[in-house]
Amino acid sequence: MNTLKLILLISMLSGLLMIVGYLVARKTGVIVALVIAAVMNFGSYWFSDSIVLKMYQAQPVTRAEAPLLYDAVDALAAKAGIPMPKLYVIPTQTPNAFATGRNENHSAVAVTAGLLNLMNREELEGVIAHELSHIKHRDILISTMAATIASAVVLLSRWSVFFGSGDDGAAVRAVAVAIVAPVAATLVQMAISRSREYEADAGSAGITGNPEALASALGKLSRMARQAPLGANPATAHMFIVNPLSAGTVMGWFSTHPPVEKRIERLLAMKQAGQ
Repeated sequence: MNTLKLILLISMLSGLLMIVGYLVARKTGVIVALVIAAVMNFGSYWFSDSIVLKMYQAQPVTRAEAPLLYDAVDALAAKAGIPMPKLYVIPTQTPNAFATGRNENHSAVAVTAGLLNLMNREELEGVIAHELSHIKHRDILISTMAATIASAVVLLSRWSVFFGSGDDGAAVRAVAVAIVAPVAATLVQMAISRSREYEADAGSAGITGNPEALASALGKLSRMARQAPLGANPATAHMFIVNPLSAGTVMGWFSTHPPVEKRIERLLAMKQAGQ
């Protein structure tokens, strides 16, 4: 059912891109939309991991430099049945983490220095298992595709203002597309991202056998994120285990992550069901 929902959401996002392309320049616009999406997805597939790691000044670490982190990732990757990813530490005291890379054999897990200082061993394992679940289920590729297509929709919708310069009706339609299409694309992208976060939480519980540990970690991360937001690039917000941006009630509607309270509730329900 989750796979069907994911296919439907990606199809909706792709369909929206085609519609915007058609409204901008009819058949030519559809072709332009396809080309833009293809180029952006190609670039994201091959280069997004190195770009985002450099963006946050992530530093590679060895077992000697971070033995607790290294051993946790090594053991959990073996449990998950995937190759051990490369490890990075981001030099900031705001606790958070993300996974990146185009597939299991070219992947990386990055955690902040603040996360290592804040978590106990079980909580750290819960966070790491969450990120490994993203890698195992190719969520990084899926989320990158969704973000890329949504960006293409936004780009084309802005062009519609300049191409819709015919009669008054065309101008109004162009402005409507420029306003409505980005919002629709963002909402669909958010739905995809939120769905993958729930799945990664469940994946973490399955790998560690300890859903309560991730629930505890999420509670700590959420509190710290409100006190000292990471101030991440919004284009990469979906990658982190908790939303790195400060968000009020209205902005929460457009959050890349489901409410932490609901995530914790689901994890604790898994613990009760397993008892």
